[in-house]
Amino acid sequence: MNYGNIKFNDIANGEGVRTSLFVSGCTHHCKNCFNPETWDFNYGKPFTREVEDKIIASLSPSHINGITLLGGEPMEIANQNALLPFVKRVKEKYPNKTIWCYSGYLFDSELLGNSRAHGPNTRELLSYIDVLVDGEFKQDLKDITLRFKGSSNQRVIDVKQSLKQNKVVLSPYNEKQKGIEDKMLK
Repeated sequence: MNYGNIKFNDIANGEGVRTSLFVSGCTHHCKNCFNPETWDFNYGKPFTREVEDKIIASLSPSHINGITLLGGEPMEIANQNALLPFVKRVKEKYPNKTIWCYSGYLFDSELLGNSRAHGPNTRELLSYIDVLVDGEFKQDLKDITLRFKGSSNQRVIDVKQSLKQNKVVLSPYNEKQKGIEDKMLK
């Protein structure tokens, strides 16, 4: 697997201060994607053990809430295979830090269903993820008042509860940003 970027001390891609890993490779090709260079699986640099170690070390300060996986598309099968051992390491070292993931694939029908995104490691990888923002970005549904997502079709999902209850359980982060819509209406 390759990666396009790593952002340390990121405050835009999940709750609190995080390290964000932008993996390479995406077959969605959403219109007006904010990161189209990462569609190419060969873009960027190799995701080596040294890179993993650097990311894991970046999570050690108490003010870092966790890691976010984005891209590209973390849930492409090739990326799932590379990310599974990495997220296992993260959770072993930091069981109280959260793992967020952004995916254009739908949690229930594609990641857990019969689709090109469901592979031998999908369910196990999901078991390490705390919050999943699912669904392709859709320009015609763009809404800047949404928390942690770009378009209204996307969902912010509590993965642990969803797997436990065998249904989609939305996270409280699924709501609009409080106060933004009021300010925009004035």
